[in-house]
Amino acid sequence: MTLSRRNFVGAATLAGAAVISGRAQAAAIPEASMSTAPTMQPPLSPPDGQAYQPVATLNGWTLPWRMKDGWKEFHLVAEPVVREMAPGMKAHLWGYNGASPGPTIEAVEGDKVRIFVTNKLPEHTTVHWHGMLLPNGMDGVGGLTQPHIKPGKTFVYEFVLKKSGTFMYHPHADEMVQMAMGMMGFFVVHPRDPKFMPVDRDFVFLLNAFDIDPGSYMPKVMTMLDFNLWAWNTRVFPGIDPLVVRKGDRVRVRVGNLTMTNHPIHMHGYDFAVTCTDGGWVPESARWPEVSIDIPVGAMRAYEFVADEQGDWAIHCHKSHHTMNAMGHEVKTFIGVNKRDIAKTIRKLVPDYMPMGAAGMAEMGEMEMPMPDNTLPMMTGFGQFGPMEMGGMFSVVKVREGIGRNDYADPGPYKNPEGTVAYEVASVAAGTPTRKPDNSKRAPAAEFNVIKPGTKRPAKHH
Repeated sequence: MTLSRRNFVGAATLAGAAVISGRAQAAAIPEASMSTAPTMQPPLSPPDGQAYQPVATLNGWTLPWRMKDGWKEFHLVAEPVVREMAPGMKAHLWGYNGASPGPTIEAVEGDKVRIFVTNKLPEHTTVHWHGMLLPNGMDGVGGLTQPHIKPGKTFVYEFVLKKSGTFMYHPHADEMVQMAMGMMGFFVVHPRDPKFMPVDRDFVFLLNAFDIDPGSYMPKVMTMLDFNLWAWNTRVFPGIDPLVVRKGDRVRVRVGNLTMTNHPIHMHGYDFAVTCTDGGWVPESARWPEVSIDIPVGAMRAYEFVADEQGDWAIHCHKSHHTMNAMGHEVKTFIGVNKRDIAKTIRKLVPDYMPMGAAGMAEMGEMEMPMPDNTLPMMTGFGQFGPMEMGGMFSVVKVREGIGRNDYADPGPYKNPEGTVAYEVASVAAGTPTRKPDNSKRAPAAEFNVIKPGTKRPAKHH
């Protein structure tokens, strides 16, 4: 993992920690691990304690811990962060330990956990452990169950993990602002019995959303529904990592929703069984098959499938405007409108003007057009057959033979067996279709061109 270490052991932070836990006031605060890497870091296998299959956090990482007197100790640092949402765009956010979302916390059912939280934000904060069963005073609701964590202070949360499952953490202080700024993370509790609900690969990611004007860096925190960037772990396509899987693996995908609307997550190529909700594991007799699973606001769902069919299978939110970037909500519809004459007039004032939309918006997938700095095309990304015309909440489940057990590297485009790709026919007459020769040049994978204002030639991005 690409981590650096920071130590917070000053007397002032120890005094802050003592507000929550007298038992911890004499203990040194553990180091806070940091990572700003925008890509998925290798799953963190447990160095001690109960063994389990670690999760792979999409475009994220797992927070290390130390054992002390029977407690697993973690250290979260709430702080301003810079997050690359995709190549070509960064956002100035708030998060934990250098990233937004913060690192995934992993532990085992029955563990005693002690979580130090240091506040390096300009205002107070708390941490709520969403969905977990714990003492009231550890629930993290500022003013109700605990004092607020003031800037520069460190508090400690201590509780026993009573059940396994998938949970989240986020502030319960100035919640509208702090969550809109990106403060959230996953908390995965593995079963005590490693034979219960075993899988070969276990992916986790959070659904979040931002309203960031093109060319700017800071989210609008007052937006309620009209977000223009729909993200998985604060990344948007083409910046979202693929879910790489060995053929034959049993795979679990855990999805948490901390946006302001529901998301029907659809995966191509497979049906799957819903095996876990916020409340816990779904008994085998009560599981249901799906190809799309709706994730309500503030909820978590997990589903499982056996990866028995190779390919590059799309996975995405099925609200189509959630698979676009930097959307403008006041864009007019010009389908069927002849814009050639008006385009000539406009170009006299704006030479770079490019009319679009008369035949739909597909042309945006490969169009070169001026954009402000620090923004992304609304529709972008290239696959082996051309422009993919996607953005936002979109990725690919890549199922392959021959992948190593702990290998999550992108294997590249899937090479379809001969005769298994949809093709153009030379004639629509009745009878056996005849393949029409394909003389077109395929677009390069994952490359798009952007013209920045004031530049003469497009800058190539990969």
